[in-house]
Amino acid sequence: MIVNGESGESAERQAQLLRGCLDMCLLALLAAEPAHGYQLVRQLDTAGFGTVSYGTVYPLITRLHRLGLVANAMQPSPNGPPRKVYRLTDTGHHRLNAWREQWTQFASVVNETLAVRPPNPGDDHEHVDAGR
Repeated sequence: MIVNGESGESAERQAQLLRGCLDMCLLALLAAEPAHGYQLVRQLDTAGFGTVSYGTVYPLITRLHRLGLVANAMQPSPNGPPRKVYRLTDTGHHRLNAWREQWTQFASVVNETLAVRPPNPGDDHEHVDAGR
């Protein structure tokens, strides 16, 4: 989804799209299995979002926790100190289901709108002069 090396307007558009759906995607990943922050960052990268920084994921997870959508617990780590592992709460599962439905409807409207084909140049249609 995210194209590496983008710059300017295209990169900003990608960032805006990500901001609009990252919370939903994190809930979906946690619905599949509990995970710690590093795992979530790696899963987002593997899914095709490109590099999403820890500085983006951790504050968002904290916000989702504050909203009661995510719970956490410390678990021992095979290498080093214990890790905070996040899981979805029942409220988080309900919210994710609602967001999935909302996303499906929204994406359908966007896809239908994007599928509208502009007329071919030279076709008989009115032009609107934006300067008037």
